[in-house]
Amino acid sequence: MSTPSDHPLGSDDPLSRERSHLTRSRAALRAMREDVENLDISDVTANWVNAEVLHRQIDERIKALADLSHTPLFFGRLDYLHAPGADRAEGAEGERFYIGRRHVHDADGDPMVIDWRAPVSQPFYRASKNDPMDVGLRRRFGYTGGDLTAYEDEHLSDPAEAATTSKLLQQEIERPRVGPMRDIVATIQPEQDEIVRSGLSGSVCVQGGPGTGKTAVGLHRVAYLLYAHRERLARTGTLVIGPNKSFLHYIEQVLPALGELEARQATVDDLVAHVEVRGSDGAAAAVIKGDARMAEVLRRAVRSHVTLPTEPVVVVRGSRRWRLPAYELEEIVRELLDRDIRYGAARDALPQRIAHAVLVQMERSGEAPDDRVQDAVARNTAVKAAVKAVWPPVDPAKLVLRLLSDADFLAAHAEGLLDEAEQKEILWEKPARSVKSAKWSPADAVLVDEATDLVERTHSLGHVVLDEAQDLSPMQYRAVGRRCTTGSATVLGDLAQGTTPWATRSWDEALRHLGKQEAVIEELTAGFRVPTDVITYASRLLPHIAPGLAPVASVRENPGFFEVRASSGDSDVVRAVRELLGHEGSIGLIAADARIPFLAEELAAAGLACLGPGEETTAETRLTLVPASLAKGLEYDYVVLDEPRAVVDGEPDERTGLRRLYVALTRAVSGLIVTHAAPLPEQLG
Repeated sequence: MSTPSDHPLGSDDPLSRERSHLTRSRAALRAMREDVENLDISDVTANWVNAEVLHRQIDERIKALADLSHTPLFFGRLDYLHAPGADRAEGAEGERFYIGRRHVHDADGDPMVIDWRAPVSQPFYRASKNDPMDVGLRRRFGYTGGDLTAYEDEHLSDPAEAATTSKLLQQEIERPRVGPMRDIVATIQPEQDEIVRSGLSGSVCVQGGPGTGKTAVGLHRVAYLLYAHRERLARTGTLVIGPNKSFLHYIEQVLPALGELEARQATVDDLVAHVEVRGSDGAAAAVIKGDARMAEVLRRAVRSHVTLPTEPVVVVRGSRRWRLPAYELEEIVRELLDRDIRYGAARDALPQRIAHAVLVQMERSGEAPDDRVQDAVARNTAVKAAVKAVWPPVDPAKLVLRLLSDADFLAAHAEGLLDEAEQKEILWEKPARSVKSAKWSPADAVLVDEATDLVERTHSLGHVVLDEAQDLSPMQYRAVGRRCTTGSATVLGDLAQGTTPWATRSWDEALRHLGKQEAVIEELTAGFRVPTDVITYASRLLPHIAPGLAPVASVRENPGFFEVRASSGDSDVVRAVRELLGHEGSIGLIAADARIPFLAEELAAAGLACLGPGEETTAETRLTLVPASLAKGLEYDYVVLDEPRAVVDGEPDERTGLRRLYVALTRAVSGLIVTHAAPLPEQLG
């Protein structure tokens, strides 16, 4: 690795030349941004609506071209051996490409930095000694802040040069961080790159243990797809789904740092917010409400509103009366039921079907009605009355309200699906008077979303990323699946970290509920973020929480700092926090939810300011107090884990408690101190 001390700055100094290229590239990016800022659209917009749309697009383009001072504009360089050819990698002889977070070109349009997602950039991640992909030299750059301070070369086509582990790569992976999650574009590994660049048409499920980079892979896949299929996804949309607001806040800067502002972020609760959630369920009720059998209960309940006709429809037009017999009307209704289309769509089709049958009679009598006559018959008072009687409108929220309030109504539609005990478990003890007064639970809101889709089709997006997917219920999977029925999905999770009573047992089962049975399941087992000693200790729990799941193998050269300390009092926790604050980077104090208020008081008494999960750490305030229930998906350079036994005991059952402990143990990037006064769980040995 070359550093400034290795090379005196001069005209022949490689580092000086690379710094000069960085300076020119930043100037070119500023010029690109200024060109957009100076656009005059006064003569190209026909009206104020077009002007507003164009202004918004320009504003987003300006944001995408922002030069983030502490984010390297490029992180690598590729020198190709040959000119492009049928059997050669893309590139020209003697030509080099700087690989960065976005494309930058000079005033003549010549590229100064190539987007990491471009095909020509792929060998930066995939090339090796065994398969150099026509690359003669791969250069990595090291930065301090935004300053280029080092470089490191690999001569991939030189058989005399042995393959070595990149020190810059290791440093970048292990570098302490303060603030939200950042991109990993400079450190993407070959197995991660394959997932990132997989096509838009196929869905992918990524099983990955702590520190394997599955979240980052999912976000970079969104960025890649927006690059490779921008026009299509601009029409259909993309969505990133996370487990909670804290997690979404933690990851929200990754895509903007890559110049992507289009992807929307939400939780599952956000997606199904048809009713106001003010209540909660016990574990047993939530499991039943989240079971896929509830989809059929709801389908039956919705269809039960259809009543087969017993009376004819008589349409009066002028001096003529047209009579549609009850049996013929019943045939129309049954045909619509047999097609099993959405309730609302069938209800909209029914008056046109009735009108068509009337028009057939008109034609038989010698008349020549046209489409206007059919539309008029469909709007006829008698037809409207018949439709209302046979196929009345259904309010999804009122339907679910009745199911959860009316024991007889529930029993009629849950027969053969839910037993009496299960029906009793989900019935409200005190039925609500109205949709607004009901204390809906999160699981109830998902049922309302299912019922809404039975009535009217849910809008489908082009691509959905679902993170921490192992914690979803079958009904929640269905809610997500409705958002990508015509698109694809990237599913991310770790079966060992499932901490809900309904946690996913297998990815095959999850994908079936999601409606993506064809998805390819990939497994990431190389750990880049969690230190060796920490992941080895946490993996003692795997046989008890996820038998058969491969443990993560840390590939970090730095084993990290790890210590288990028997505590004589709560002051030991504060002492451990003070000790870790002496190191660079972010600190997380993770504890059982019930102990958080007490620990907050202890920290305040010790004069230690702390943040809550989702609040952004700064150089001045680097300590976050984290309830174990909110630790999933987050990471800190150093972690103090308080009382593992209390973390386990805070859950409804031991397996869930041990999974929660596994999550808490694996949040550290550089070091972990476990403090305990109570005995450790025996599964830790």
